Amino acid sequence: MPRQPSLGFAPIAGPDARLLILGSLPGQRSLELQQYYGQPRNAFWSIVGAITGVAADAPYVDRVAGLVASGIAVWDVIAAARREGSLDSRIERKTMRVNDFVTFFERHARIERICFNGKTAQTLYARHVIPRLPAQLAALPMTALPSTSPAHAALRPAAKRQVWELELSRRTPRAAAR
Repeated sequence: MPRQPSLGFAPIAGPDARLLILGSLPGQRSLELQQYYGQPRNAFWSIVGAITGVAADAPYVDRVAGLVASGIAVWDVIAAARREGSLDSRIERKTMRVNDFVTFFERHARIERICFNGKTAQTLYARHVIPRLPAQLAALPMTALPSTSPAHAALRPAAKRQVWELELSRRTPRAAAR
């Protein structure tokens, strides 16, 4: 019997989100918890907490509210795919279904910049999403940030935090005003 695909989550996005952070596909722990970046060793919430002012160990609903209040949207490039474990390298490319970004951008027309949580998300977006977008959306400024995953050990956590905090504070107008 074939494995069932992992299904991603709905986006976290308020009506006036200006920055979109994209991952690839939720890992196993995130899927179990039904929460973005649910793996406790993933640095996402501690890094983003420095921008939103919400502690990484706050209830998930509070962390999500902090993102929305700061004009930050979070989503994944992949809507569904089969994958053994949580590593991006294990995503079965032939089973991938990409999220509907045209509709997302229609509903969140204030998005002015995209940041990728790692190179895989950036590569998948460039390959599978940009060709389907109108030229204006395909031209949105994009930045690949170091993956917050504990599997990405090329940078120490403090170095990741520094890069992320610099980029997010620079690119999130309402967060910078706090």
